[in-house]
Amino acid sequence: MLRWAQDGIQELALDDIGEHYGRYRLHLPEAERAMARSLERYGQISPLVVCLREGHYELIDGFKRLVAARMISGLSRVSIRVLLVDERGAKAAIYGLNRAGGRTQELEEAWIVHALVREDHLTQVEVAELLSRHKSWVCRRLALIERLGAEAKDELRVGLICPTAARQIVRLPEGNQAEVLQVIRREALSTVELSAMVDLLLECPGRHQQEFVLQTPREALAQKKGFVAVSSRDPRLSQTGNEVSKRRGYLIEMLAKMEVWLTTRGRTALMPGDQALLRPRFERLARDAAAVATLSQDLVSELQPL
Repeated sequence: MLRWAQDGIQELALDDIGEHYGRYRLHLPEAERAMARSLERYGQISPLVVCLREGHYELIDGFKRLVAARMISGLSRVSIRVLLVDERGAKAAIYGLNRAGGRTQELEEAWIVHALVREDHLTQVEVAELLSRHKSWVCRRLALIERLGAEAKDELRVGLICPTAARQIVRLPEGNQAEVLQVIRREALSTVELSAMVDLLLECPGRHQQEFVLQTPREALAQKKGFVAVSSRDPRLSQTGNEVSKRRGYLIEMLAKMEVWLTTRGRTALMPGDQALLRPRFERLARDAAAVATLSQDLVSELQPL
């Protein structure tokens, strides 16, 4: 339960608001410019959320709004609301307030988890309780920071790879991650292909075999028993079985592309007028995707293994 200062909404000079916690948020210039246009047109609709640290106000929620406000000539004060939290509570609030609006990205969540574990010395179980998430969720976010190499972190930060791909890359030693990034860029591997390629690399008994996988990943995957490319026809299946498998493959590819858009910077390019039109369409997407997931799980439970 959030504890707010009794003063309610106040006004504060822009220069009096610190951005110490800005290191846990991605800097998105395009979104900040869009926010500046919105502020100029409609004014400030919701207050920034700040907390007090050693007598100074530090921003917790509203980083894009603060940057946007500083872009507008003549705007020197904004409305704020003070949240009463300690250091750990401030980090949890950054996650919680942004999660409510669906605005956190996986890398931002990883930064917060890493700070709570390594700076505030909480256990992973304590972080899970604080953020109301499962311990496995905390473990995955922590791995993005601690096991992901510098180059992969940079590409994740700017949206060149998606979190799904990053989760596969962290399965490898850091020394192999840069090589895999090159393969992803060169071959435009899907997440399914990347996952299978990582499996192959982990199974390789020596460097010679690894180089074969890295140089010709699709040829290596074609030789892997049980791996079927999304677009290929399986002679073991009937015509109906192949048609269903093909639809499943297309669906997986499109879901992977949508995941990349939803978890990276794509949504920031939306204009204010897009939101009213897209909301019902994404409501249907969420509803239909959930229905397909449920029916697929029912089918899995009915199908008997060979």
